[in-house]
Amino acid sequence: MPVILTTEERFDLWMTADWERASKLQKPLPDGALKIVASGEKEDDAARGATLA
Repeated sequence: MPVILTTEERFDLWMTADWERASKLQKPLPDGALKIVASGEKEDDAARGATLA
């Protein structure tokens, strides 16, 4: 399961704590905590295989 760390303290705990403590950070985020900033098909030169001149 991915983990999204929302504070500096949680990041530090994830990176330094033993698994028993760090694994408790793996839990669902509250509704509305994530925001979709883009959707749909990707549109850029790299996606179409173009090369830079």
